[in-house]
Amino acid sequence: MALDDQGANAQPLTGHEITEAGWQAVRREGRVRDELIDAACREPRLRQLFPWTGMGEMHFSRCTEPRWTWDIPYIQPAKGGGYWVSGPLRTEAVGPAATAEDAIAMVIAKLPANAGPAFVGTPEQLAAHETSLGPHPTANPGVE
Repeated sequence: MALDDQGANAQPLTGHEITEAGWQAVRREGRVRDELIDAACREPRLRQLFPWTGMGEMHFSRCTEPRWTWDIPYIQPAKGGGYWVSGPLRTEAVGPAATAEDAIAMVIAKLPANAGPAFVGTPEQLAAHETSLGPHPTANPGVE
């Protein structure tokens, strides 16, 4: 069932259901190498994020609705094989990765402390939600 095909009496989808539908859509689209999707799906910290693709790149969002978040590195195919990890911003590079697993490990190493599970909503709604919660417990380590 498509995300927007719910009837008027249907219960809203949970964040997990929306995220899982996102992973299924990414796989069906065929814009990203299967080995990369498989490796990302095996990593629980990425599997709980909302996946999206663009220009052959694999992105991970902390929210389920567009514009999605841009605070997690993303993976793109490298010429001649392998991968290149960039981000979170387009002007930032993490580096080359020989395998999908290496690329996933590089993304995991750069995950923000508050990454996951995906928030049901937009980046603006996520920001408002996080603001209402107050400072993240790891925002200032060592500061009481």
